[in-house]
Amino acid sequence: MRTTKYTCRRRAAFASHLLLCLLVPLSAPLAPPFARAQEAQQHVRQRRVAAQAEEVGPGDIVRTDTDLMPVEVTVRDAQGRAVRGLRSGDFRLFEDGVERPISFFSAESAGGASCPLDLVIALDVSGSMTRHEIDLLRDAAAHLRERLSEQDSRFAVISFGMRIRVLQPFTDDRRKLEKAFDSITQDQMGLSTHAYDAVDDAVRMLARQGRKTLRGQVVKRSVIVVTDGFPIGDTISPELIIERANAANVSVYSVTMPSFSSTYAAAYGKPLPTIFDLSGLVEKTGGLNVYPVNNNYMKAFKSLSEEVLSRYVLAFYPNKEKQRDGSFHNLRVKAPDGLTTSQSRPGYEGKGQGKERR
Repeated sequence: MRTTKYTCRRRAAFASHLLLCLLVPLSAPLAPPFARAQEAQQHVRQRRVAAQAEEVGPGDIVRTDTDLMPVEVTVRDAQGRAVRGLRSGDFRLFEDGVERPISFFSAESAGGASCPLDLVIALDVSGSMTRHEIDLLRDAAAHLRERLSEQDSRFAVISFGMRIRVLQPFTDDRRKLEKAFDSITQDQMGLSTHAYDAVDDAVRMLARQGRKTLRGQVVKRSVIVVTDGFPIGDTISPELIIERANAANVSVYSVTMPSFSSTYAAAYGKPLPTIFDLSGLVEKTGGLNVYPVNNNYMKAFKSLSEEVLSRYVLAFYPNKEKQRDGSFHNLRVKAPDGLTTSQSRPGYEGKGQGKERR
């Protein structure tokens, strides 16, 4: 029996070798069609991989090498109210003054469904924050999570004072978020407030771990920082954070503690600007500053959730040459007449010189 099996294997090997010898002379004329067949198979595999990426769940990280260039936009009317319900055809997108076709568009629908969101909440736990304020912040942040979890959202939570702590990496698990908020403790001995460093860490989290697309939609990327507005001891400048946030298409929002006197507010009708406010970090990333009055954090966070939900996401494909020329290219989004826009990035830089700085 063993001899018979050995003989069969020898015969099979001989037949394979003979067939190969017969096909070799024909390989040259068949090369182009065969190459085209391989190319077609590769194309099918790429489409299959892309289809699988679109089916990734909201708790997963999607990384893609697409050249798609997104920009988030808030539209306001003459009274400063956010305008919702616009469609792709209501916008015009310009790259270096030249109008470009909008390839992707996301907005909250009439039924309430909105485009997906990755959000980092950064909470000030420095010594200037009272225990009562931290309890109020925990409740308000939980409300924000509930309001925004109606869409495909993931949240991360960090705290900052003397040092920055990641309380919870990106997750869509409500129980993990509740545990993160419960773990918030005041840094009573802290002599510094690393607000800028915390925002920078949040932007880096979004750039490195944030999703780009989910089921054919561009993911919104946002940071909400809650602070007294007086950073101390930071190692990074606001200008560099703005640059990084623009590059990663991240909008920064802030909830600034009531740091103004009643005299100033009565005289000017607005809060006393803090150092954080004056840095331009929020304005230059397309975000919004809100100011709780009488520790009404719930109202402030509600305003922020409405602002985030009101944002539109537009995206287009830049020219290949511009993507690699190392130059800065301006982006401008135009809404219908009578409406004003604020956008998450003023433009983008080609990949010719992109060295990360700290």
